[in-house]
Amino acid sequence: MTDKSILVDADALVRGDRQNDYGHPYDCLTKIAAMWSVVLDTKVTAEQVAMCMLSLKIVRECNKPTRDNRVDMAGYANCLDMVNQHERT
Repeated sequence: MTDKSILVDADALVRGDRQNDYGHPYDCLTKIAAMWSVVLDTKVTAEQVAMCMLSLKIVRECNKPTRDNRVDMAGYANCLDMVNQHERT
């Protein structure tokens, strides 16, 4: 158990480890959107990828609640916000 907020943990992952490994969420989610667009034969956006991943974590949390799910939900919400901020610049 940790005393840190899930928001602190999620932000550290999104802006730290994950960003170091996979790049800015905008870039990574845009690449995923391009792949999903081919698979689904319809245009998918980076925002939609973030929302789908967030949805996946919500379903997992409903099935078996864990702190990890909640950290990931916060992380994907953070990614969605970072994508939206990037697109406004």
